This record gives sequence, C-alpha cells and structure tokens, in this order.
Amino acid sequence: MSFSNTCALMMAACWAGAANAQLQLLPDREAQRVFSGQARNISVVWRNAGGQVFDNEIGARMFQASSATVVSLGLQRWKELKVLPGQTILESAPLDFPAVKAETTFLVQWLDGTNRIIGTTEVLAYPTNLLHELKQLVNESWNNLGVLDPMNQLKPALKHEATGFADLAESELDAFSGKLAVVGLCGPDDPEWNGLADRIRTLAQKGTPVVWIQGPPRKREKIRPSFYVVPQYRAAVVVVQPGLVADLADNPQSQLNLIYFCKLALRPESPALPNQSH
Repeated sequence: MSFSNTCALMMAACWAGAANAQLQLLPDREAQRVFSGQARNISVVWRNAGGQVFDNEIGARMFQASSATVVSLGLQRWKELKVLPGQTILESAPLDFPAVKAETTFLVQWLDGTNRIIGTTEVLAYPTNLLHELKQLVNESWNNLGVLDPMNQLKPALKHEATGFADLAESELDAFSGKLAVVGLCGPDDPEWNGLADRIRTLAQKGTPVVWIQGPPRKREKIRPSFYVVPQYRAAVVVVQPGLVADLADNPQSQLNLIYFCKLALRPESPALPNQSH
C-alpha cells in the first residue's frame, strides 16, 4: 500500500473515531515542526462537544512515515485529561522523536483509555545540526561568517550547535572582510544603533553580503514585507522581520529561514510569480 493511501486510511479512521467521540482534537492548519529528541512539545487543542465531562487517560501512538511506508513506533502515555462540556483547552504534550538525518514526517494518533482514536497530528522532525549548513555557505571557514548580535538572540543557538563565527561586537562592522555578515536585532539603547544602516551599506558596497534582522515596524509606520532584498550595492542586503527567525535555538523553521536568507544574500534572486503547479 502506498504512503498516500496509508495516510488517507489513518486519517479516515481518525475522523470516524472523532465523529463518535465527545472529545475532539481541533486540526492544525499545517504540520508542526520540532527537532528530534526527547520531550519535544506538541501543541494540541481539545474540544468537548458532548454534554458530559470527559475524564480519561490520553496516549499517543506514533508512526514514522517515508515515501513508501508508515512504521509504528509504539505508544507513549501522556496524561489524564479532564475537559468540561463545551470547553476548549490548549495543551502541550511532550513526546520523544527518534534521531533523523533529514526532514522526516511523523503521524501522532491520539487515543483515549479505550484505545479509540480521537485525533491525529502531523509532525515534521528535523536533525539538531541544521545550522551546520552555514559552514558550507562560507567555504568551511568560520572566519568568513560575521555575526553582530546586540540583543544576544542569535549567538546562543550558533554556539550551542558548535557553529563558529567572528563576533563583530569585538571589531568594527564595516571593517569585516569575510564572505557573509548577519546582523541581529538592535534597539535605540544599544551602542551599535547610531549609524548602523550606514555601516551595513558600507559593508555591502565593499562586497560583503548582509542579512539584517530589523525590529518590528513602529505604530503608524507603513506596511513592510516580511523580508526583501536590497541589491544595488556590490553585494546584496537581505532585510528580515524578526518573527521569521524568532526562538532560533528551539525552532527548526526559524533555523531553516535563517539559512535561506543567508543563501539569498550570497546568491540574490529576482522576484517571480509563484508556481501554481501542484
């Protein structure tokens, strides 16, 4: 049986169970993303559509999906859950995900104490060394990656993954001569604030690409895109809104975003209409 057919049958079984159960799992808008490892928190929103209190133990049966198969990884017990009639609650369930070498799909079936399926969650798990790809982007030399991080929101994640870099707080930003610079959030109270845009402009004019993570727009400020490329210098500057790289240490999507922006700074692309093919 193909992967798509297997998933369809699992979803159908889940929906059939949920239709007959007073407790329902509200579906996610998209797959959740976590790093592989122990006790990774999965968000679940429960609604008691019945007229009686739901009070039962909840467990999670996990499946690892590949392009051709779905493999059961066993049952993990979660907690005793109590939901009042008509109540909707948000919970966080810590689940263990095995080590993976690339993005891997997992399906989590939620079961009540009678082993009835009451919902399913799709999760994408990632290896914990995603940021190591930055080393390849700067030709395997950490001196080629410069990081200015006044609010210390980028450096902890880079250090945690043993990702080396030149700390530009210890030198002049516009004197950096490496292959790529990443500038983190900076506020008016930071020493780097005054003249920061001019120093970034000077760096790009000298030929060093820059990823610049800016603060959120102030009230009444005109609408800005979530990221955009400024290509008119010798090297490009990619300006990024902070939400796209938030919680960098624990959010795989933020790490993937940062890697994408670094690639974009090194190899700028012209905007194009989206591909409508499926």
